[in-house]
Amino acid sequence: MKAEYNTRQRALILNFLKENSAHVSARDIINHLKEQGLSVGTATIYRTLDRLTEQGIIKKFVIDERSGACYQFVHGAECNEHFHLKCIKCGALIHMDCEFIAEIEEHFFKEHGFTVSSGKTVIYGKCARCSNCGRDEGHDTYSRCSCKH
Repeated sequence: MKAEYNTRQRALILNFLKENSAHVSARDIINHLKEQGLSVGTATIYRTLDRLTEQGIIKKFVIDERSGACYQFVHGAECNEHFHLKCIKCGALIHMDCEFIAEIEEHFFKEHGFTVSSGKTVIYGKCARCSNCGRDEGHDTYSRCSCKH
């Protein structure tokens, strides 16, 4: 495995991801760094995002083939222990701390011999607000569900 260097560029990118709990795109990072008067090459940003993803420091989400990927800083081990819901309309990322999900995981294992990697599981669809309001934006893009089904 390659040695990882804590470069200035890597620190800038990682700090931006830490400060923005919602998902961000590479374009968001590029624009932020330009606004700050900082020069970091586009290739460096993508390469750094790939490495941070490989190391499990950030998560990469892809909504569809037309949209670019978005990234989120992993807030500790708890982010690897539940499913994520990703809204295809507004981009909201919802952490599913739901007892029913555990039943689904148990079913997959008992009936199909399949162990789910919860922290890597993303279900795409529309959040309640986008389904009900018809708007494309204007509400939080990060939330947590703790339903007790």
